[in-house]
Amino acid sequence: MASIQQVQAGSLLIGGGAPVSVQSMTNTDTRKREETLRQIQALEAAGCELVRVSVFDEDACANIRYFCDHSAVPLSADIHFDYRLALKSVENGVHSLRINPGNIGGADRVRMVADACKMHHVPIRIGVNAGSLEKPLLQKYGSATPEALVESALGHVKLLEDAHFSDIVLSLKSSDVRTTVEAYRLCAKACGYPLHVGVTEAGLPGQGTLKSAIGIGTLLLENIGDTIRVSLTGDPVEEVKAGFSILRAIGLRKGFQLVSCPTCGRTRIDTPAIARRVEEAFAGEQAEVKVAVMGCVVNGPGEARDADIALCGGEDSAALFIHGKYVRKLTGDIAETFIQAVNDYIRGTLHEIQ
Repeated sequence: MASIQQVQAGSLLIGGGAPVSVQSMTNTDTRKREETLRQIQALEAAGCELVRVSVFDEDACANIRYFCDHSAVPLSADIHFDYRLALKSVENGVHSLRINPGNIGGADRVRMVADACKMHHVPIRIGVNAGSLEKPLLQKYGSATPEALVESALGHVKLLEDAHFSDIVLSLKSSDVRTTVEAYRLCAKACGYPLHVGVTEAGLPGQGTLKSAIGIGTLLLENIGDTIRVSLTGDPVEEVKAGFSILRAIGLRKGFQLVSCPTCGRTRIDTPAIARRVEEAFAGEQAEVKVAVMGCVVNGPGEARDADIALCGGEDSAALFIHGKYVRKLTGDIAETFIQAVNDYIRGTLHEIQ
């Protein structure tokens, strides 16, 4: 059920077998040029692969060219109601649009936007949201059901297809996880357009991250979804971190992976504190390495065999394993010694720790 069609937003390929990408959105006032650019660059530094900015008036739209000129990551303009802002954003170099064709005016305005996007090779994401579903569909279905979301999305698709435009990405989001998952399942069966997956308005980091992981993870494990956004209240950099964590957890992205045990009465070292220090020490590490921090010898050696480098707790000490083979005993500040060992492993200087 993976999307057949592929679109390109700047340098980013979406759908058609391309890797699942991670998106986010600025929450600064887009009219504030430098503040917004700083957030775009912070998202880029966190690994974000497409950044969306809200374009709600002429002043916000006027900054699009500046953002595009100073950003290495592709940008998407989020626009509602005013087709002229869409046209100007495309003219100013934006790499993607997020609009709903049904709320920007009649067929002539939809065609104008479609023609401009076609000329500049700009894809359009149709973003259907349970909180802003059309009234006729709410009356027909009684609420924002999965079927209502899909009907809304396909109705918007038809407007673009009638304008001979097909570089389309779809999203069908709800704050309810079950509704979101079922809507995407139905949509994946109904069309082959790339899907932007996420649970909208998921909440604060923590509960919101959990809801997003369940919804996004479920769909990706079913091979549904081409690009994702974790929608969290607060710093959008946290959305990017959560997005990559989800992708790594289900094996769609490589990178630093930490395995640690929940501990039990057999544990004789401070496993949670060691694991936290290891996680903090390698936050943002891009090297593909699996690290295990285990509290005792029951599951420890087994996890050590599966990890690149591992620590297995003993009596106020720990055993260091590399590729499943015992290297030496760690004592004293176990966390610090292990962190150094992991650094040496990543940098290829194993001879210094064996």
